[in-house]
Amino acid sequence: MKPENEMEALKKENQMLRELLAEWPAAFTYVNPEHELSVSKTQKDGHPVIRALTYEEKQAHTNQRIYLSASESGSFLQTEEFLSDIFDLVAHHIVFIDGSGIITLCNLQAAKDHGVDRDTIIGKHLRELVQIPDEQLLTLETARTGIEFVDREVLDKNYGILNTRILRDSDGTIMRVIGTFYFLNAIKEAEKQAIAGRIAAGIAHEIRNPLTTVRGFLQVLKESADPETKALFQSVLIPEIDRANKIITDFLSIAKPAEIRTETFNIADFLEIHLGRILKSEALLYGVEVEIVIDSQAREASVLGNKDELLQVFLNLFQNSFQAKKKEPLIIQLTAAVTGDRLQVAFKDNGSGIIPSAIRHIFDPFFSTKDSGTGLGLSVSKKIIENHKGTMSAESDENGTVFYMEFPLVTGRFSS
Repeated sequence: MKPENEMEALKKENQMLRELLAEWPAAFTYVNPEHELSVSKTQKDGHPVIRALTYEEKQAHTNQRIYLSASESGSFLQTEEFLSDIFDLVAHHIVFIDGSGIITLCNLQAAKDHGVDRDTIIGKHLRELVQIPDEQLLTLETARTGIEFVDREVLDKNYGILNTRILRDSDGTIMRVIGTFYFLNAIKEAEKQAIAGRIAAGIAHEIRNPLTTVRGFLQVLKESADPETKALFQSVLIPEIDRANKIITDFLSIAKPAEIRTETFNIADFLEIHLGRILKSEALLYGVEVEIVIDSQAREASVLGNKDELLQVFLNLFQNSFQAKKKEPLIIQLTAAVTGDRLQVAFKDNGSGIIPSAIRHIFDPFFSTKDSGTGLGLSVSKKIIENHKGTMSAESDENGTVFYMEFPLVTGRFSS
């Protein structure tokens, strides 16, 4: 960039910053000893003043400091309200407390991750948000000691990186302590699950190999056994080994990323023809009513996937619905609709439903509410949907259960 162009750009940046500070709804002083400058603004004229620090000021301030005017407390509250809407867009935790540890600002992400209502936590003590003892609260320690933390690793039940910054009154009194927390619990949990998955997959492989060997020997021994032993092999031992192998295979399909052969296909054809014929034959066999409803946009929609794997998902959902059948006839409704750039397919039944305490665990491997269940059916189903770049969720009450599956649409393959 030419020097004259660079100078012009700097002038514009300077003017923009001055205008921003002029609109800031509170009086303040910002001291930066590193650059030997301070910026101050009063509510009288509303214009920021930038000046060089005196020698005494440089000696008094060894770190950057922000001072707020005590006489402008009302304006500062307006500033917090102004900032709250901005901080709600931030994916990390941002919390303001006063010198006593009372929360004056809490962004939505912090409230969500701690499981509280943001509006009701304002005005409460910080310990009620974080749920740990006061002596472990580093933001509270900053308010008590005046020592700020920079990139401090936190290793209690809330794992992450914490930074604190003090906002002082014009006489040096702490008005606010800002705590910003890079919340890493989800990342830490994902790493733990990935390690556990790799270990479990290795163990599963080692178990399956001897099972295959044992099954082969049973097949050989069966041919020379007496009729009673032969019947035992055929009806109990070999089927149980096959069942164990099926469980291991299902588990490995969850633990290992799958490579699937995909094709672009029309969702209406899949639901009404490929899946519909099988579901309706099953429904006729078991006395179940199946209804398939596809809206006009979805009829023109196409997705990229593997029809056989998706068929496995819906047949598993059908089996679950049938097992949840009440005395009245079982009714299953399958709907498809386009919402934005995604296709939503819902599988709904009028069965007995899933108890509230279990609904959050139904996709966990080996979790089952049925005595004979392996707890892998829904885990495998969700894995298949995720392999199709989709999502799967569920809602349930005493009137039945509905599973929602969303898929990305193939661009240009549907019309409005």
